[in-house]
Amino acid sequence: MTLLKTENLTKKFGSFKAVDEINIDVKKGEVYGFIGPNGAGKSTTIRVLLGMLKATGGHASIFGKDVWRDAVDIHKRIAYVPGDVNLWPNLTGGEVIDLFMKLHGGAMNKQKRKELIQKFNFDPSKKCRTYSKGNRQKVSLIAAFASDADLYILDEPTSGLDPLMERTFQECVMKASSEGKSILLSSHILSEVERLCDRVGIIRDGHMIESGTLDELRHLTRTNLKVETKQNVNDLEDMEGVHNVARHEKMLSLQVDTESLDKVIRHVSQFGVLKLESAPPTLEDLFMRHYEGAGGES
Repeated sequence: MTLLKTENLTKKFGSFKAVDEINIDVKKGEVYGFIGPNGAGKSTTIRVLLGMLKATGGHASIFGKDVWRDAVDIHKRIAYVPGDVNLWPNLTGGEVIDLFMKLHGGAMNKQKRKELIQKFNFDPSKKCRTYSKGNRQKVSLIAAFASDADLYILDEPTSGLDPLMERTFQECVMKASSEGKSILLSSHILSEVERLCDRVGIIRDGHMIESGTLDELRHLTRTNLKVETKQNVNDLEDMEGVHNVARHEKMLSLQVDTESLDKVIRHVSQFGVLKLESAPPTLEDLFMRHYEGAGGES
C-alpha cells in the first residue's frame, strides 16, 4: 500500500526548475531515503508535499489525498521535522513539545513523551532561548515521535545532534517502521540512510537520477576489491571496468564494475592470489559515482 506518491512533480521559480518531474512512492511501513547535496531540490520537494508550496506541474498525494488541496486533513496524520528548528524563545522545551502535540490533534501520549525525553537526555524545563541547535532539534524529534502519526517526513533531522543522539534517533525510526509507520528521510549523511532505509532515491539538480533498494542499486555500481599476490599484477589499469587502482608493494586495492568482475578475478589469479577481500559497494560509492564530473555540490 502506497502512502505517499509523486508523479512527474515539478516546481518552478520563474524560469528556474528547482524540481523537475520527480517520481517518489513510499509504501506502508517503509523507510525511504531521499538523498542529494544541498541545493539538489530535496527541501523544495518536501515543502510541496507539506502543502507549503504549490506544484507547477505533475501531481503529489499523501494517503490518496492531494497535498495542496487537502493539506489540513493530511497534516492530522503526519509528523514533520525540519533541519533547522525555530522555537518560541520564552516557552520551555516541555511547553513547546506539548503545544506541538496538541496542534497535531488526538490524545496526548504522556508516557511516550516521558520515555522520549529520557531517551534523548533532554531537559524540558529550560527556556527555548537557552537551547543549542541540537537541543532545539530534540524538541522537534520528541514531539514528532510522541505523536500518533502514520507518516514521518524528516528533512535533515539529525542536524546538530551528537553521535549518541543520532543512534537514539535511528532507534526511533526503526521502532516506528516496525509498527507499520512510514518514513521519508531526507539526508546527506549516507551512512545513516544506508543503515535505516529500505529504498533510496538520489536527486541531482532537481532530477531524480536513481531509485530502488540498496541491493538493486548495487548492481549498477562497483565492487571494492583488496588483493595480495605472489607476483606484481600487470596490465590491470588498462582493463575495461577497472577503476581507482592503488598499489602498495604486492597489495592492490581497486573498484570493479559488476559486469567486469569475473574477467578481473581471472586475470589477477594468474599472479598467485595470497589474499582476496571483496566488499559490496556502499551507498557513498554509488552516490559519488553519480556525482563524478557533475561539478560542485551547490
